[in-house]
Amino acid sequence: MDAIDKKILDLIQTDFPLDQRPYALIGEQFGLTEAEALARVRALKGKGIIRRIGANFQSRKLGWTSTLCAAQVPEDKLDQFTSEVNRHPGVTHNYLRQHMYNIWFTLIAPSVDKVRETLAEITARTGIEILNLPAEKTYKIKVDFPMAENDQD
Repeated sequence: MDAIDKKILDLIQTDFPLDQRPYALIGEQFGLTEAEALARVRALKGKGIIRRIGANFQSRKLGWTSTLCAAQVPEDKLDQFTSEVNRHPGVTHNYLRQHMYNIWFTLIAPSVDKVRETLAEITARTGIEILNLPAEKTYKIKVDFPMAENDQD
């Protein structure tokens, strides 16, 4: 990554232009054409540096609910369990950990009932009980990874 790539990453993390031609606006800020800006973003995505570009919503403000979930999954059932969990559109993260509860994931749904229904469906399909650990208070809301400010180029 060069200095321009890092500046583009800084911009799109926090202030992606809401415009019909966002890459033209990104390009203008860094002396690039629209095509050059888009090519750089595509290259970063192709390298796995950018995982996805999309909006993040505050689910509670939209009336939705989220929860942290944990499960004790035998090693021989990890693939089956994680595949089942990951097929649900409200799952935003899914991690394997070295712990008694070795799978941790987050689930967002339109209601508490839908969360319970989804978790019950996963349990019914896998035979594995899931701890439902809804947050009582949110402390961490936003994470940015400043790239250009520490640039030595």
